[in-house]
Amino acid sequence: MAIKLAVAALVLLIALGAFIATRPDQFSIERHAQVHASPAVVFAMINDLRQFDAWSPYRFELAPGLSKSFEGPATGEGASYTWEGGGKAGSGRMTLVESRPVERVVLKLEFFKPFAATNRTVFTLAPVEGGTRVSWRMEGENTLMGKALSLVVNMDTMLGKDFEKGLANLDAAARSGTQSARADTAMPASAL
Repeated sequence: MAIKLAVAALVLLIALGAFIATRPDQFSIERHAQVHASPAVVFAMINDLRQFDAWSPYRFELAPGLSKSFEGPATGEGASYTWEGGGKAGSGRMTLVESRPVERVVLKLEFFKPFAATNRTVFTLAPVEGGTRVSWRMEGENTLMGKALSLVVNMDTMLGKDFEKGLANLDAAARSGTQSARADTAMPASAL
């Protein structure tokens, strides 16, 4: 009887593993919102990682024991933001890898703890009547852990809510003038 149960458990485990392996190898999560500010103002807020906590849905400054550091230029390509500790925040780094004034910001998002992952985050800006249409997309490799987790958690829904909150925070910060007065100086001279 014990042998039959062990064989049945093994067959179920193999079947589950095979099913998990069929899950998509890549993932993409995207949300859009209108921010009631000019593309220059919105771009300045996203292009400066020191302003991230002013609108981020993750509000790392609220995590006790969190340390943050900034490296590279103040804005644009090469700027990076590293965090460590703080309970749920884990540790990781964001690095700006592409910065097209008033159009697009691309980040390399690396998580070190609690799980290692490297994703690409893209913010796309388009002028619209009354402000800027902002698209926030994150894409990356769906690891075995991610594939298994997707069986019980809808990552698009879970992270999508964070993106929606972040975009609403971005709109509120832009409306209130929380952003620094760098909208005119955040663009590289070559782009002016």
